[in-house]
Amino acid sequence: MVSVPELRQDEVSQLLSDHPEWVLTREGKAIIRTLQFSDFNEAWGFMNRVALIAEAQDHHPEWFNVYAKVEITLTTHDAGGLSIRDAKMVRAIDQLV
Repeated sequence: MVSVPELRQDEVSQLLSDHPEWVLTREGKAIIRTLQFSDFNEAWGFMNRVALIAEAQDHHPEWFNVYAKVEITLTTHDAGGLSIRDAKMVRAIDQLV
């Protein structure tokens, strides 16, 4: 697997500025967003759409789901933090919401 460079701090700041629903976690090495849907079916449908994008991009989120709540965490283990892969996933996920 090809190593991916970690985003610079200014790139992370720009990503968060462009996508204010996401917040830094894990000492700045990941970002997280919590979404609340109307019911489980809507949450599950959203997760299915994200899963298709993740598979196509070969970049899979960490997530947690309870009924209508979905929590998504993104990080790139190969980069040791956030990378362009995470930025692409953020954009794709935000377009689905």
